[in-house]
Amino acid sequence: MNNIVVSGASRGIGKAIALHFAQAGWNVAFCSRSQDKLDSFKKELEKVNSKGRYLAFSCDMSKQDEVEIFAAAAADFLGKVDVLVNNAGVFLPGNVHDMEGKDFELMMRTNISSAFTLTKALVGEMKKYKVGHIFNMSSIAGFMAYPNGGAYNVSKHALTGYSKTLRDELKPFNIRVTTIYPGATLTDSWSGVDIPDSRFMPASDIAQSIWDVHQLSNRTVVEDIVLRPQLGDI
Repeated sequence: MNNIVVSGASRGIGKAIALHFAQAGWNVAFCSRSQDKLDSFKKELEKVNSKGRYLAFSCDMSKQDEVEIFAAAAADFLGKVDVLVNNAGVFLPGNVHDMEGKDFELMMRTNISSAFTLTKALVGEMKKYKVGHIFNMSSIAGFMAYPNGGAYNVSKHALTGYSKTLRDELKPFNIRVTTIYPGATLTDSWSGVDIPDSRFMPASDIAQSIWDVHQLSNRTVVEDIVLRPQLGDI
């Protein structure tokens, strides 16, 4: 049975990814900060596929030591990791030139440093066996700056650069690296806005895209996936 690790997976895109792979028979190790949401989602996965194994781990991805503990727990629980999805992220609005330093650092630690730390902890086994697929969840903000996007824009541009560098470094080890650039997706992040649901992409479409790309042969890699609402950005 195959194994996947997903960070930031108790809701939204991360949850949709974990659910999709569990439905396909994969074991899943996933994390978020809310233990209640983790426990609830684990029960949901067990109903979807009772034969799968699921690790629900409470972790603050802005803290390096907690990311390292999660990585160790996931590796121990799964034995090997076939797919890693660096999905954890946080958004705080504001202009980068006058925002608080603590807010800038929080987004950098959560949106880029966590991917670096989690990947570093798990990629060794992938290199050893020369197999694996890493997905880094960037954003449309990863290649174009949005007004009031501040440090979020910066962090996603950094994640894009990290992902492209990682792709180049891991080619000799037969490890595929794919960067995802989703536009407005219907998640809790948009709760309360006066915009119809039909204007957003469903999170399940992001999960389906990741699944489809991974199913290609190891001789082929889709380096970038850009997904936008059919009617354009919001």
